[in-house]
Amino acid sequence: MSRCLRLLLLVGLLAPASVLAEEPVDAEVTTLRGTYEYGRYAEVLERAGMRIDRGRLADKDLAELHKLAGLSAFNLNRTEDSVRHFRALLRLEPDFNLDPFSVPPPAVEHLDGIREEMSAELELVRQERRLRVERERTETERRERERVAAEEQRRRLEVLSRQVTVRQVESRSFLVNFVPFGAGQFQQGRNGLGTVFAATQGVLAITSVISFFAYDSLIETGDFTVDDPRGPIKVSVRFIPTARRREADTWTGLKWGSAGGFYAVYALGVLDALLHHQDQVVRTSIETLPSTPAPSEPAPPAPAPTAPRASLHLSPTSGGAMAGFTLTF
Repeated sequence: MSRCLRLLLLVGLLAPASVLAEEPVDAEVTTLRGTYEYGRYAEVLERAGMRIDRGRLADKDLAELHKLAGLSAFNLNRTEDSVRHFRALLRLEPDFNLDPFSVPPPAVEHLDGIREEMSAELELVRQERRLRVERERTETERRERERVAAEEQRRRLEVLSRQVTVRQVESRSFLVNFVPFGAGQFQQGRNGLGTVFAATQGVLAITSVISFFAYDSLIETGDFTVDDPRGPIKVSVRFIPTARRREADTWTGLKWGSAGGFYAVYALGVLDALLHHQDQVVRTSIETLPSTPAPSEPAPPAPAPTAPRASLHLSPTSGGAMAGFTLTF
């Protein structure tokens, strides 16, 4: 047997099984359908009636039994039984039609006549079916909305159950407010103002230091002889030449002016830091924990905050001095 033929045979065997699995049919219905095809109408009519009386049939199987019983009664000229079964069939399926290729035309006309007599009743059945379908659709939509709402509520509750309130308490040192270069403002989180104080005091401090060393570079040393009753005495004197007196006065004024400005800005920064000082600052935040937290090593403790540090570096040069300033927070 060729591969193609085996494949076709397998498909032919599996297809009916899948149909039966999807839509199970009562065994009695299948048997009576074969009996009807053999022309044993009286047996079909009797057995179909008995199976209908026992009940517990799907609508499709019940309609098939009424059709077989109605056709059998029609073929046996039992009009009353035929009308009864066809009426029951049309109440189940108002738009049912017999296949004209497998059923004689008189039987088709007979069913059409019954349908015409029941037109008002069948219209009510159709309306009732439409209402039932609408109710089922509405109920399905309602259940879907409730399912979605319940799922959304469950998700929200899950998120809320994983939310924790984190309170961070920050202790601030009172002494840091007296540290220059905006240390108090940086401790309070006002970095903009702290930067202004740090830059201003740094420029003034550097200017004062440079002025000091510039003034010192103008001083010269000379030896002079002084008459004394015991004899002449040689004395070493430090002085500024007259020609450079104006330059010395300029550096002196700049030195003291920048120093005074430094302390004035320092005092202003300390006063501002004291006005805004808080011993403790509490910050509250809400964090969501991961749904499936992975095991991990404990995080190392956070380093303790260090106080701001300032350092000044001085080094002589051939023409005077060089100063450097470092601020660490």
